[in-house]
Amino acid sequence: MSNFASGVVKFQREVYPGKQELFERLSTGQSPEALFITCSDSRIETAMLTQTEPGELFICRNAGNIVPPHTNQTGGMTASIEFAIGALKIPHIVVCGHTECGAMKGAMNRAGLTNLPHVREWLGYAQGAVDIVEALGSGLSPEAKMRMLLEQNVILQLAHLRTHPTVAVALAQKAVKLHGWVYDIKTGGVTAYDEVTETWSPVEDHYASQLVSATIHPHACTA
Repeated sequence: MSNFASGVVKFQREVYPGKQELFERLSTGQSPEALFITCSDSRIETAMLTQTEPGELFICRNAGNIVPPHTNQTGGMTASIEFAIGALKIPHIVVCGHTECGAMKGAMNRAGLTNLPHVREWLGYAQGAVDIVEALGSGLSPEAKMRMLLEQNVILQLAHLRTHPTVAVALAQKAVKLHGWVYDIKTGGVTAYDEVTETWSPVEDHYASQLVSATIHPHACTA
């Protein structure tokens, strides 16, 4: 903990003074550009990955970047999504999976999680993605199967998002856009899902026109 305490002191002495105006403005409210749903894995650093400042991302993290389908049973993800979209009116939702995901490895063998009953039950929300991989990926290598699972899990969680009433309404009003990403820890690459073509491509290609616009207009939305 001494490293963390030293980090806090460094933040207070060196970082905060240079961003005091930002933090004073944030103390009066927030208006994030995206709800960013990703894994709890300690190797995922959202601000570094997206190069964002405090106040720009509303972040939800859990094992496997999972979004349970909406039910009348209240849960942390359900409440956070409802607040983010229903109250904050956030215009983008990103579901971001990642390579070397322990949750997805566990999802491939839930029967082996007898000593982790809550993890086993939680990963049931990824079972549809596992079933797709088993049906379509029988001839693939273990590495290719895992990559397919990472992608299919993101697609599945995007489908689950649509069952949440606030998201469904915002989508109908064209007030929110959904994005699916997979982050490669080793290479730093990020791919994005195109729902029209049902393909994955690097973010620089997927958002090419918006990146050009952002270069010309620095405050343009690129989420």
